[in-house]
Amino acid sequence: MPLKVLLPFALGTHQPEKKPFKTVYLLHNGIDDYASIEEIARKMNLAVVIPFCQHAFFVDMEASGLMYSQFIGRELVAFTRKLFPLSCRREDTVLAGISMGGFGALHNGLKHYAVFGHTIALSSALVVRGIIESATDGKLGGLNQSFFETVFGDLSLLHKSDKTPEVLAKKILENSDCPLDFYLACGYNDLLVHENRKFSMYLKSIGFPHSYEEGPGSHEWHFWDNFLRRGLERLFLPQKQKLSFPC
Repeated sequence: MPLKVLLPFALGTHQPEKKPFKTVYLLHNGIDDYASIEEIARKMNLAVVIPFCQHAFFVDMEASGLMYSQFIGRELVAFTRKLFPLSCRREDTVLAGISMGGFGALHNGLKHYAVFGHTIALSSALVVRGIIESATDGKLGGLNQSFFETVFGDLSLLHKSDKTPEVLAKKILENSDCPLDFYLACGYNDLLVHENRKFSMYLKSIGFPHSYEEGPGSHEWHFWDNFLRRGLERLFLPQKQKLSFPC
């Protein structure tokens, strides 16, 4: 799987430091402009690792043998830590994602909670509830059904599968002693905002520790840029200290 790795000292400002870098693993949504991500990495002194994986929701697709979740949570982290000066500490390791990558961040942040100390999920493509309802009603047909079966497996079993975020969240909450930190955000005008609200309400109902925010914007990079920065600031900057970025 192709990767893009951004290191602060390679971006022209910082010299290599003795201590390893805090790291953000960013699951993208077809990003082709990295300028603002490079700015975040440089100003916040973070390494950013971006794996390229189209249309897979970053779950293990057993039928095809494409084990994306296993790759994200195990192989990718181990490989990049060996190759680059990245921190091995859980609290220094962030999994972030946008849209389909937001779903992937939730799924893998839950599944690999012992690896990722923080999860940031923006405009998450929380489509599982709709898939289950449509498959049950017989309204999910043709290409969509074939695609979702390839990704999620038997759709009749999806409601109890760990590929359903609600199922995985409840399971982790019952079995994990690790501190959990999840930050979710979605734009007011995003078509996915209702599902993101519902998911946040579900997490609140079971006592799952998370923060949820909404703000101006739709399914667009301007919103993601702002809220990726907000999500990282709450982790790595002292309270009240904010970075200034060009509009």
